[in-house]
Amino acid sequence: MDIRQLKHLDALAKNGSFTKAAESLNMAQPALSQSIKRLELSLGVTLVNRGGATNKRDKRLSLTAEGAALHQHALLIIKQLKQAEAHIKSMANLTKGEVRIGVPGMLGSFYLPSRLMAFRHQYPDLKLSLFEGGTRDSLKMLSREEVDIAIITAQDLSPEFESHLLLTEQMVVALGTEHPLADETAISLEQFFEHELVMFKPGYFHREWMLSQAKSLGLNANIAFETNLINLIKQVVSQGFAITSVLEMVISERDDILAKPFKPEVYLDLHIAWKKERPISQADRAFVDFLMKNR
Repeated sequence: MDIRQLKHLDALAKNGSFTKAAESLNMAQPALSQSIKRLELSLGVTLVNRGGATNKRDKRLSLTAEGAALHQHALLIIKQLKQAEAHIKSMANLTKGEVRIGVPGMLGSFYLPSRLMAFRHQYPDLKLSLFEGGTRDSLKMLSREEVDIAIITAQDLSPEFESHLLLTEQMVVALGTEHPLADETAISLEQFFEHELVMFKPGYFHREWMLSQAKSLGLNANIAFETNLINLIKQVVSQGFAITSVLEMVISERDDILAKPFKPEVYLDLHIAWKKERPISQADRAFVDFLMKNR
């Protein structure tokens, strides 16, 4: 039993004759008769009561009890098939679909908002679902397929991922204008670790990278404050309670904060990635292409 046979049965039920049903299906009557006969043989029942004829071209027929029962199932299946076809076509035409993306906190707050609004304006029928956290959180969600695409660091790339380099951003030291390091043009890691720090909680690449650097230098990182709230981090820094390291995009002219490069300079490569074994949807592909064109 296949969908074509169910459509043939539906045409018979609606038209009341093989001749009219065949015409509605744009097929030869003998072919329709053979299709219904094969369906009956495969199920081991009679589906059609082939009654008397009002004329040779129009034999009136009705469905048996088994035929009527199967027809009800056929109607549901045909309806669902049409809905599925319409759904997939709408997704292909980008009139329906969802983009699930895992993004690091700093990009979610400072890099993506304007781009998300522009993407939404271009594709108003697509739903955007953002999951914000650390780069490690984005990586875990991508591996567990809780998101379809994610922005991760170059260090997180592995053979299981397909990816594009989205942006390269400098990591800077953020400090208050009255801080002892304020007059420095660039700050070494040794100088950085001499001061109290405000840092993201575990799960953020910045924290892991800074701690790994401290360990490699045989130094201790004096973490005085821990928070994932970027605005709170800025307040702590601007009031001189601690310093931190953030992407350069986080510090604006409106902030009462200085952004100093490390010595030597440190840059972070961020990639937009998805799993190779799980092809992304048309909506996801549109979002990836949009970001790559609007970096």
